[in-house]
Amino acid sequence: MFEVLRAAERRTRPMDPDFAAAMTRRWADLPEVVKTPGQVLGRFASGCEGTHGVFPACDLACTPCYHSRDANRVRVDGAHTREQVEAQMTVLKKLRGPRAHAQLIGGEVSLLPPDDHAETLLIMRRHGREPMSMTHGDFDYDYLEQLVLGPDGSRRLDRVSFAGHFDKMMFGRRGIARPPDEASLHPYRRRFVDMFKRMRREHGVRYFLAHNMTVTPANVGEVAEVVREAGAMGFGIVSSQPAAYVGDNRRWRERDRDADVGPDAVWAEVEKGAGTRLDYRVFENGDIRCNRTAYGFYLGKRWHPVLDGGDPRDLAARDDFFRYFSGIGFGGSPPAILAVKLIRLVARHPRVISVASRWAARTVRRVGIRALLRHTGRARSRS
Repeated sequence: MFEVLRAAERRTRPMDPDFAAAMTRRWADLPEVVKTPGQVLGRFASGCEGTHGVFPACDLACTPCYHSRDANRVRVDGAHTREQVEAQMTVLKKLRGPRAHAQLIGGEVSLLPPDDHAETLLIMRRHGREPMSMTHGDFDYDYLEQLVLGPDGSRRLDRVSFAGHFDKMMFGRRGIARPPDEASLHPYRRRFVDMFKRMRREHGVRYFLAHNMTVTPANVGEVAEVVREAGAMGFGIVSSQPAAYVGDNRRWRERDRDADVGPDAVWAEVEKGAGTRLDYRVFENGDIRCNRTAYGFYLGKRWHPVLDGGDPRDLAARDDFFRYFSGIGFGGSPPAILAVKLIRLVARHPRVISVASRWAARTVRRVGIRALLRHTGRARSRS
């Protein structure tokens, strides 16, 4: 009994010593230029990870394409994927710590048989990773159902995360082989989200969805439209990524390669779609020259930031958040365990309650009680 209690005490300690040590190493390794007051890396997270070369196959043709010339010509079977992911996760856990978010990426994930896909996600979780499957979203509900349910029909995955990549430069999608514009893809974006809503309703599997699009001179003027519409569909992240000149250069057009679709231009479109200014300096994930992020929530059609970068009290609350919550490692902790961790943290640092209460009061005043009563909030991030 004593050993059981001792193990429970260790498991519910607010700070995970291995995760805290990983954060210390991560912060020390960061370039000085990104060690800013709002930097998340090395304080709260090690940064997102991704698999490499584990299934380089795809059934769409995109311009640009980030695959190499050898894509679709190398081994991409399930056994190879599982073996390679196991090896890569072992390295990542050793180098980057016991927990992180990791993308199952490198090709079209729905080309993996559902059983192999599911086992790969479980491998990633066994290595302390919270996996996100990257997809073009052009698959049917049957695939999703076979993924989350085992051969006997029982649930084998309690939660899944997917990033759906939709933009008009992707050719070959069923029903719309050559999209004329981004708006024409909205029904396909909704269909993607609706599959997960049905999965939750029928099987109780929780989900998190992100929306990605590659931005080129051909669609930069449509980013605002996508942000506005996708933000209302149920995506938890809406990501607009300027095209990077990598991959198969045969899929690049000269006008795309030579034009400048920089972060300022793209961010201006994201702000236009959100209908407000987005402060990407409150929380930073790496270098803002390549990654800008704003966290907030919708009430109705209006987007509100979690923290107001123009309010010194909110910035002080952010600093307190880093001070007291760094090293806890929220990811990978079951809700009950996490709740006990937070209770123990508050008992040790009761000031957390006053900080959180004052922040909540400011947020309610900023948003308005009427708006809160009229709408249900949906948390969203912009990047």
